[in-house]
Amino acid sequence: MNDENFWNEPKDAQKIIKETNNLTKLVANFDNTSDKIVGLQESVEELRQTFDEELFMMVEEEYNDTIKIFDDLSVSVLLSNDYDSSNAIIELHPGAGGTESQDWAEMLYRMYCRFAQRKGYKVTVLDYQQGDEAGLKSCSILIEGDMAFGYLKCEKGVHRLVRISPFDTSGRRHTSFASLDVMPQFDDDVEIIVEEKDINVDTMRASGAGGQHINKTDSAVRMTHIPTGFVVSCQSGRSQIKNREACMNMLKSKLYQKMIEDKEAKLAQIKGDVKSIQWGSQIRSYVFCPYTMVKDHRTNHEQTNVSKVMDGEIDEFIFSYLKSKV
Repeated sequence: MNDENFWNEPKDAQKIIKETNNLTKLVANFDNTSDKIVGLQESVEELRQTFDEELFMMVEEEYNDTIKIFDDLSVSVLLSNDYDSSNAIIELHPGAGGTESQDWAEMLYRMYCRFAQRKGYKVTVLDYQQGDEAGLKSCSILIEGDMAFGYLKCEKGVHRLVRISPFDTSGRRHTSFASLDVMPQFDDDVEIIVEEKDINVDTMRASGAGGQHINKTDSAVRMTHIPTGFVVSCQSGRSQIKNREACMNMLKSKLYQKMIEDKEAKLAQIKGDVKSIQWGSQIRSYVFCPYTMVKDHRTNHEQTNVSKVMDGEIDEFIFSYLKSKV
């Protein structure tokens, strides 16, 4: 960075600065954790020599703080893949079940928006199709922030809900499903070429709020990639050109994600890992009735405070999954 020619290539310079900032943050977290552990060891030694109830409580609190800091460091080390630092695009789709499943998809949409808010991430709605009576039929959102994809890649899969349905007048218990797809936002450093002959583009009038403009112009865009069958849509911009550009970037992100998955599958095969990569399998159950519990089926991690989880506090599940992949 001190080289006099450093800024001759601004794009490369920005990349190096970003990498430097991430490494600087990692080293700072490591040093902070080391200092905390040394301080805790000294406190424990003092407690051994002279036991005091008040000192014991202080050491216990210091221990809990140190464990939290250590866990934060562990997560930052575990998120070491090149694309983990990317922004994330997530797509939500309800399963079979009509209004009940559409409502569940919207509940998950709120949960991930709250998670992003807690992390200080920026959320942009790219496409949102409202449900017939309640909830949503599908949505795509861009979540921008450091390690957004690294965290949210752990959430990819099918999410299952068990509750007394508010839409059932008989008050019966229902099971609903919704799927979450996650991909890193396309990185310009990776060359992905999409041929015009390989895509079908449809334009339509956007749905939802937007005033007269929404009703008068065909600004919404849906793009289908013929070789893979990938479908993306965007209606967030007022301009059809902007929405088409956003669709192309989303499509490239999907192809980018497929490239990553193919690479990971090949590495797993080389390592002799017999487990298949089941991106679409059920990963977590949320039980509201007859008891309250959220359980991740990949790690068996459980949380009984469902309200806390639905309010976006899902870090425990993410960390448990990351640790399980080591």
